[in-house]
Amino acid sequence: MRFLIAALSAATLLVSANSAFADKRVAFVVGNGAYKNVAALPNPAVDARSMARLLRNVGFDVVEGSNLTRDKMTEKLLDFGKKAEGADVALFFYAGHGIAVNGTNYLLPVDADLKSEMDVKLGAAINVDLTLEQTMSDAKVKLVFLDACRDNPFAAKIRSAKATRSVAVASGLAEMKSGEGTLIAFATGPGQTALDGEAGTNSPFTRALMANIATPGVEIQQAMTKVRAQVNEETGKNQLPWGHTNLIGTVYLNPVANGSAAETSNTPVAAAGPASDVELEFWRSIKDSNKPEELNAYLTNYPNGTFKPIALARIASLQDGPSTVTRNLTTGVDVDPSTFSDEASQTTEDRLGLDRNQRRDVQRRLTSLGFDIKASGKFDDTTRAVITRWQAARGYPKSGYLNALQHKALQSEILATRLASASNSDSDDEPARASRRQSSGGGGSRHAHRGGGGPGAFFGGMMGGLFRR
Repeated sequence: MRFLIAALSAATLLVSANSAFADKRVAFVVGNGAYKNVAALPNPAVDARSMARLLRNVGFDVVEGSNLTRDKMTEKLLDFGKKAEGADVALFFYAGHGIAVNGTNYLLPVDADLKSEMDVKLGAAINVDLTLEQTMSDAKVKLVFLDACRDNPFAAKIRSAKATRSVAVASGLAEMKSGEGTLIAFATGPGQTALDGEAGTNSPFTRALMANIATPGVEIQQAMTKVRAQVNEETGKNQLPWGHTNLIGTVYLNPVANGSAAETSNTPVAAAGPASDVELEFWRSIKDSNKPEELNAYLTNYPNGTFKPIALARIASLQDGPSTVTRNLTTGVDVDPSTFSDEASQTTEDRLGLDRNQRRDVQRRLTSLGFDIKASGKFDDTTRAVITRWQAARGYPKSGYLNALQHKALQSEILATRLASASNSDSDDEPARASRRQSSGGGGSRHAHRGGGGPGAFFGGMMGGLFRR
């Protein structure tokens, strides 16, 4: 009987939470960083994963992708367009390279190779205006977020082409006007470039979006005011997001559960109340962390949390430069300070003598930490790029190779039990499944990769215990 009452209570809680998101919400979320013809961008794939997770938490059906070619990007857009038909809210998020040619904005797939204006217009790039019109025109509310104002290396190539010497090619994106029921937001002003942020973490713009747009009871235009303020402050006034809106009503991505959201966008939002026991436990597990992704995990789960200012301040200080020591949360072991200075190379990695299973173990651990890579047992170029991202996120010398100290540090980052079921498998797909579940606690699979086994494992165990059959 007690179990039945508990189950009914849990079901009531879920129905109440979902009632706030009863409208049809669809999102397109893509991050392109692994470019084939220019230098890679370290953050877009991380940004896309973070945004997709946040949007799913507030009721969106998310069409998600990372490092997409032109064909794959078109497939995702077609899928998004079909799902967005008749949607109450359609949201478009893109992180990666974009380019403005003669005042028209284009998004760049990872296989783009732009040498002239003709390459752009004949389909090597994605026309933003046409894309939004074709995929979102039928939605009642259209929200567009473009973190695509990086300094684009293709711009110089196009300008130098003889046939296009007079073409206007901007480093950032060009100004866009929004139609009725639309909000468009750029990472920075028209024609300007935005900061990427530390490798392996979110860009300043995406981090600010995550911290504000899904705050309970906060209207989207209020949230964007906070986004601009946060990015401006974090970047030392070097980057100010820009936008244009033609919304004709109030829009809440996370309305309060009882439906009593603020009557108007000018109604002040009440200050956050005392932290719950669950939030306190989450914060205690990551409060001493020197890893931005773990602090970002707190902001994702509690975008208006009690400790948000402290988390943002710590992230900002960590981005000013890597710490000289870090504490591993799962084992309590301090990383040898030499790990932050000793460079790794092919020679140092060869000395480790890693066999195929040990290389798979490295790849599984990286995936478990959010640096997704197929556990093939081969250290190819893709794996080297992922290792480089992991090194950058930890403040280690970036080389794409491992040495004994870095290998030891990686092994200490995750609970051994979390990888136990994967270590005995020869399947390339098993590591991905293993990294999404706890080996003995059941449940919580979607959060297991967050924070290197700290907060994600805590929430996974809690939810698994509640709903395990």
